[in-house]
Amino acid sequence: MPSKKIKYFGYLRKSSEDKEKQALSIPAQKDELRRRFPDLDIEFVEEEKSAFLPYNRPKFKEMLERITTGDRRGIVAWNPDRLSRNEVDASSITYMIRTGEIHDLKMATAHFENTPNGIWMLQMALSQSQYESAKKGQDVKRGLEKKASMGIYPAPAPLGYRNDKYEERGKKKIYVDEERFSLIRKMIDLMLTGNYTPPAILKIANDEWGFRTPAGKKMAHSTVYVIFTRPFYYGEFEYPVGSGKWYKGIHKSLMTREEFDRIQFLLGRKGSPRPKTKHDIVYRGPIHCGDCNALITAEIKYKKLANGSVASYTYYHCTKRKDPNCKQKSIEEKELEKQIAAELHKLEIPRTFKDWALACLKEANHQEIADREQMYTHQRKEYEGSVRRIDNLIDMRANEEINEEEFRNRKANLLSEKVRFQSLLQATDKRVDNWLDIAERGFDFAEKAAATYARACEENDIATKKEIFLALGSNYILKDGKLTISLDNLLFPILKGAENARSAFSRLEPKENSAKASSKAASDPSLRSMLGD
Repeated sequence: MPSKKIKYFGYLRKSSEDKEKQALSIPAQKDELRRRFPDLDIEFVEEEKSAFLPYNRPKFKEMLERITTGDRRGIVAWNPDRLSRNEVDASSITYMIRTGEIHDLKMATAHFENTPNGIWMLQMALSQSQYESAKKGQDVKRGLEKKASMGIYPAPAPLGYRNDKYEERGKKKIYVDEERFSLIRKMIDLMLTGNYTPPAILKIANDEWGFRTPAGKKMAHSTVYVIFTRPFYYGEFEYPVGSGKWYKGIHKSLMTREEFDRIQFLLGRKGSPRPKTKHDIVYRGPIHCGDCNALITAEIKYKKLANGSVASYTYYHCTKRKDPNCKQKSIEEKELEKQIAAELHKLEIPRTFKDWALACLKEANHQEIADREQMYTHQRKEYEGSVRRIDNLIDMRANEEINEEEFRNRKANLLSEKVRFQSLLQATDKRVDNWLDIAERGFDFAEKAAATYARACEENDIATKKEIFLALGSNYILKDGKLTISLDNLLFPILKGAENARSAFSRLEPKENSAKASSKAASDPSLRSMLGD
């Protein structure tokens, strides 16, 4: 059928959903198609929907249905990506061309004939459109997650904040909305008193303070609950929502974590659903129940005090997943920390003893280096000898001094010998510094851990508390309110000598200078046995 007798649909699309900033506007597409194809009978179909997902464009669907009825038999479009950016719609178009339902397809930027090669080229163009859209979406997602990891909330700013419009893309931060930030803080202060309900606070804000959203409207009833229950307002956010990935925001917070927890308690007391919040449970994970060996978990409980404030308490208890009838009772976090501190105090050693011990270890290391060098020289000589024997064997085979079977047997033995010497060389090389570095870290830990842990507990430095706790050892068992720990292999010998070291130095230090005290304490057999002397 001649193309001049075909009636065409002119499909025009620029998505308002995925912000196709580089695509021509719909009027521009229409003008270009009219200019390129002035003699065609074209009925234009305009759509502002994304083509990335199938079944998302009602006008596109209607156009294809009208083509199947014979209403019109051709399509003109600016570019293949205007027609499709997904596999389902792309296959519909190419199949309708192959079966003859679409008689002709014209593009302003490309030409595809209704031949096997032409259809294949069209499929390639549509696949490219789908690939570019998928890649762009992946790149955008990666960029948003990177932004979140930097503490920048990668979404529209909530009420009380505003998005930066001028910073370059990927670095746009969230700033305080000076007009509304202080008013929302006043709402939080009212809620913290415990004397106002959210609806009462909303009425005060809207009617007495004249609060208005950036759109000029009064604050909605649902919005006030969002303010009181959204972690973003105390400085944390989850992204993507529902992923379980939480980030510490760099934006200025409207309340503290403690204030947020108090508000959740007050909302729960009044019957409002209490949102799930993310809490840092320091010691949950490595501890097992001493009775049933199930993991120890933790929960936070809240109590309203007589002065109106709210206190929180963390209790550790058996999950009872291995034995629902486990009778082990819970223990409060502060009591658990007292026991951890007691374990750390057992390891404490005087600074002078640490210095003396490390001096002895370094002296031993000099002998270790000498032994290693002698061993390394011998092993290197043996390794080079095995390489020469392999080379000689190859020469003998090349000169036909030995047959193929004899060559294979001798070669296998020599290669095995070479590998053995090579592994010995590597093992010797690793002996050099590792053990001294590890020992030094162990003595540093024994000297400073107790004081560092005490300071971390005072400042509620969760990261430091967790780090010291995990460094103590393994096999953490909680039974009858008592925590036992299998100390790290390095710390265990330090524990054995630490008490003797403290006792010796307490006797000698007040009377003599530290150098003399170190010398006399070092003569104590129990201390020297710590170092294997």
